Amino acid sequence: MTTTQRILDLAAAAPASQGEDLMLLLSEANALYQQGLQDLHRDVAARLGGLATADLMFAADMAGMPCDASQNHDEVILLLALVEWEMTPAAMAYAEMAEDAARCGVCLIPEE
Repeated sequence: MTTTQRILDLAAAAPASQGEDLMLLLSEANALYQQGLQDLHRDVAARLGGLATADLMFAADMAGMPCDASQNHDEVILLLALVEWEMTPAAMAYAEMAEDAARCGVCLIPEE
């Protein structure tokens, strides 16, 4: 099963869950979200790593992720990967799942 399919399955199961069960689903989906972003980051780095930082910054600006001069080559590649990842079905499903869970009072970040 792919990362995307598993996140979609978890997101589909979330509305019927609550409390600790929802927290477990959200936690697993979060780990898969992070893994998916890392995998895509490696792909983007391989694909765009040879470009000049200025070209990457232009691409990031065009993608709606403005950069500043303090960001280095690797940081801009990560931003480009994040922009691409956030548009995937897996990332969108996770974001919706996390928002729905938060409305139910379930969040991965503990309250202080």
